[in-house]
Amino acid sequence: MKLFISFILLITTMNAMDLKPWTGKIEQLSDEEKYVLIHKGTEAPYSGKYTNEKSNGTYTCKICETPLYKSSDKFNSNCGWPSFDDAIPGAVKRVPDADGRRVEIVCATCGGHLGHVFEGEGFTDKNTRHCVNSISIKLDTTPDAKDNNMSYAYFAGGCFWGVEYYLEKLDGVKEVHSGFMGGHVKNPGYYEVVSGRTGHLEAVEVIYDKSKISYEQVAKTFFEIHDPTQTNGQGPDIGSQYLSAVFVNNDNEKNTIRKLIAQLETNGFNVATKILDKQEFYKADEGHQNYYNKKGSLPYCHGYKRRF
Repeated sequence: MKLFISFILLITTMNAMDLKPWTGKIEQLSDEEKYVLIHKGTEAPYSGKYTNEKSNGTYTCKICETPLYKSSDKFNSNCGWPSFDDAIPGAVKRVPDADGRRVEIVCATCGGHLGHVFEGEGFTDKNTRHCVNSISIKLDTTPDAKDNNMSYAYFAGGCFWGVEYYLEKLDGVKEVHSGFMGGHVKNPGYYEVVSGRTGHLEAVEVIYDKSKISYEQVAKTFFEIHDPTQTNGQGPDIGSQYLSAVFVNNDNEKNTIRKLIAQLETNGFNVATKILDKQEFYKADEGHQNYYNKKGSLPYCHGYKRRF
């Protein structure tokens, strides 16, 4: 009897939310997903898989797979749920709560519950926060779903922990990954690279929103957070894996780096930084990501020094 009543309530809710066309997909949802998407529940703060996610892609509705949000519109609000300051035009519908206290956001295609929207908090220039349940959405990172505003840049400047620490603080930088590039060994491990036998440099992959920050701005900061004149490593870290280099994706990036190096040399710096073509980037294991944030300390061989 309870199962029958639950079924009737589910069908009634689906009809009210215009979810009936998606019956088959709704039946495949877990109880937790139904609780949020159908019954307008809320997942616990900081429990969702996308709260701190910064990968490039498009977030789609868990039920009907309609594209809802671009990764370039995602930001960290420290609220405990994924936050976006904009949605794909026409993809998200606003529905005032019955008590008038909040405004619900639902998928405009199927009506699935996403969360709530807030304005006037001042987190970003758009002054809007779509507070979304991770369980209501799915991140599509296939090539066709990549956000065209998101670009990738690659730098090596000594210990990758310090380079990552400073570059990820730039406004417009979505994520920085520590890893390895430039060697002849596939999928190298940290200690293999440290041995100096793989030819790799400790490097970082910078994912940035080019509508908010330019490649030149990121590169300028790179030259100002490490010593580009040191020829044998960086600070006390000596060895071929710690050399200064920029791995460029194209001629435009190469010309930008050449221009910046020329400016530095005009300013009296004897630049040792190499310009190399981008190769395959191997991400280091999780223990090397966000190292200084996890440790709660500052880099020992990196710091900001104005050079331009």
